[in-house]
Amino acid sequence: MAENDVVVIEGAGSPAEINLHASDYVNMRTALEARAACLLVSDIDRGGAFAHLYGTHQLLPANERALIRGFVLNRFRGDAALLAPGPEQLQALTGVPTVAVLPMWRGHGLPEEDGVYDDSPSGTGLKIAIVAYPRLSNLDEFQPLRSMPGVRLIWARTAGELEAADWIILPGSKAVTADLAWLREHKLDAVIARHAAAGKPLIGICGGLQMLGETLVDPHGIDGNAPGLGLLPLVTQFEKDKLLRPARLRFSGQLAAPWQALQSLQLEGYEIHHGRTVRHPDLAPATEVLHEADGGVVGWQAGPVLGLYAHGLFEQPALLRALFGAEVRTLDSVFDGLADYIDRHFSPGTLAGLLTPP
Repeated sequence: MAENDVVVIEGAGSPAEINLHASDYVNMRTALEARAACLLVSDIDRGGAFAHLYGTHQLLPANERALIRGFVLNRFRGDAALLAPGPEQLQALTGVPTVAVLPMWRGHGLPEEDGVYDDSPSGTGLKIAIVAYPRLSNLDEFQPLRSMPGVRLIWARTAGELEAADWIILPGSKAVTADLAWLREHKLDAVIARHAAAGKPLIGICGGLQMLGETLVDPHGIDGNAPGLGLLPLVTQFEKDKLLRPARLRFSGQLAAPWQALQSLQLEGYEIHHGRTVRHPDLAPATEVLHEADGGVVGWQAGPVLGLYAHGLFEQPALLRALFGAEVRTLDSVFDGLADYIDRHFSPGTLAGLLTPP
């Protein structure tokens, strides 16, 4: 990290989960190791923000409390002047100032966190259903679809929600075999098969790709053995070591409808998976359509079914233009907008002052 001027570390959950404190390395233990200047942020829209901030501060051990340099009230609706004398009283009790009140901002465009998604369908027009199995992962890569004109994005948990979809996406999964069992238990497998048989676009990404194959083989007890959905003539074996790497990618081979618009696109993405996938030796091969820079195959097509190992492709403007003929805000522009928003609502010099030891 030496090449960076500032490193921002986001905690996970509350730092005052005292039942988990001995093993909680994702909050204050990391902050202590980094000697970080910490801001404690509360969602005031949920209510009880002052109590949450005071209670969290008081439950922290003294050495961790010493790292808290400011409180932030997030998602506030109304006139911030009406909060007085709350921030002043909170500072009198804790010695920690409230350094910003951030207004509610619904159209920020930031990706949702894994496992957290907006249940309200977005947009109108082309209906894209993402199967929301319990352990889905890498959710943020679909954020651009929520902002795409002419697209209605839904998170599907029932067969009925899939029935009328124009596209179906099987996303990544933290537990592929378990999520595949869930999918079958809820009868989504039959709907997915009918969707493919009707020639409608179907995409599987990483764990979703593995589900689309014929078989999942697990000799090391990583994820579990299971029959796949049988929509791609592929076999996946789970290995002990997880593959994690950035990837420079190219759609080559002869892509057929409905994916011919992707032909020759060069993109960037990343891979993160235990599975290694190859063609089934006894079945007609799928078309190899996505290759890494070294020639390795990470994507296959069989009719309307497209299976890809690469994450992050829906964050690429070139892919969105090819598939939808439209532009959408890039993640870089979203973060630029967030920086401007923070700059407007923090007092001048507040964030820079955090870089100076107290």
